[in-house]
Amino acid sequence: MGKNLTKRAEDYSKWYNELVVKADLAENSGVRGCMVIKPYGYAIWEKMQAQLDKMFKETGHENAYFPLFIPKSYLSKEASHVEGFAKECAVVTHYRLKNAEDGSGIIVDPDAKLEEELIVRPTSETIIWDTYRRWIQSYRDLPLLINQWANVVRWEMRTRLFLRTAEFLWQEGHTAHATEKEAIAEAEQMMHVYAEFAEEHMAVPVVKGLKTESERFAGAVETYCIEALMQDGKALQAGTSHFLGQNFAKAFDVKFATKEGNQEHVWATSWGASTRLMGALVMTHSDDNGLVLPPKLAPIQVVIVPIYKGEEQLEAISERVAPLVKELRKKGITVKYDNRDTHKPGYKFNEYELKGVPVRLAIGQRDMDNGTYEVARRDTFEKETVNADEVVAKIEFLMEDIQRNIFQKALDYRKEHITEVNSYEEFKEVLENKGGFVSAFWDGTRETEELIKEETKATIRCIPIDAKDEVGSCMVTGKPATKRVLFAKAY
Repeated sequence: MGKNLTKRAEDYSKWYNELVVKADLAENSGVRGCMVIKPYGYAIWEKMQAQLDKMFKETGHENAYFPLFIPKSYLSKEASHVEGFAKECAVVTHYRLKNAEDGSGIIVDPDAKLEEELIVRPTSETIIWDTYRRWIQSYRDLPLLINQWANVVRWEMRTRLFLRTAEFLWQEGHTAHATEKEAIAEAEQMMHVYAEFAEEHMAVPVVKGLKTESERFAGAVETYCIEALMQDGKALQAGTSHFLGQNFAKAFDVKFATKEGNQEHVWATSWGASTRLMGALVMTHSDDNGLVLPPKLAPIQVVIVPIYKGEEQLEAISERVAPLVKELRKKGITVKYDNRDTHKPGYKFNEYELKGVPVRLAIGQRDMDNGTYEVARRDTFEKETVNADEVVAKIEFLMEDIQRNIFQKALDYRKEHITEVNSYEEFKEVLENKGGFVSAFWDGTRETEELIKEETKATIRCIPIDAKDEVGSCMVTGKPATKRVLFAKAY
């Protein structure tokens, strides 16, 4: 199985596109801008989904499901929200098709026009807040902590598998609170949940921070985010959490009776992460040989490949391997014994390397005689011979060590690619020749932010939440500044 992947150093974008397809994660579909997520890719997404869902429920959230369609009038109730999404909405105008009278095929029935057009949800704030008006009457109904797993549509013109597609899968949390303080605490908590998931499970180091006013979610008072750095020096937003103030509560008249008997509007948050995380996973860890997956998210954590001549040897090896497979599964380790006779061992080694399986075991006649296995790890390509009675302990160690090692490698890369600059010339030079996050003073104005974006294609990724207060001057205008912010070119 020849991989024939473009090298990252030659064309990172092409390498990514080829890898996603060749590793069987996803492919383009017959619908423009939409992808088919293949079983191997979906298995990774399922693991992500299961872990995030567990974390959401541990923080008191419940799952629900809301309609795919949103009446157009709902979307127009929150001015900045509609402005933020208007250009990428898909709209349903008719409800019936019919055969053309001239026999040319199916046409839209002009008599079946909807009284009010329906928007295919780009996000669900409006339909959910219309629902919450019925669910919330008093302080006893709060906080309301709801999440939904769904698909959304944003009509993107330039698409890329996982990173930007017209339809994508995600989760969106929508919560209602009695006080501003509670809502802000919720928005911050969910940013920390996303960061913990990214670092502990995806092995992707992230910077937690606040978005600038121009980069905020449409309709938000404050947007919290986690930003990751890819191997080509570009940033990727991996999750966002929004403090919505009372904007949506006022737009949809969601009020509650306080303990004192007054009527007040509730305070809101929303937060989401999508299949874009799959792109982050691929681009953070993978190499010129294929995927490198963290054990916690790998669909297959261990693959065992028999090396044999004839049916008799295969049967003997299968008999030796069966108790090991059983023991590993009992310990919660996903293992595949690949005894296909349609492919040679070399082909299989290549296939599982491309698919990023963290640990590969090989067993042949010599191993049978010696009571050993050859154990290979995907992240470093190191191979060693391990006694059969020690192999389970070795695999358990590798599950943790590979997870830790690929996180550390990504963290080291990020540390090397956060560069402090003090002048605009230096800023441009670092962006052009080194890439990564550039830490610089900014005067806090939208005008300066827009100028930098226009001239360099770099945006303010976030104002880090741990940014220390210091006296400085904006690198562009020389005006006073009190914090460094992180700039980068981004996906």
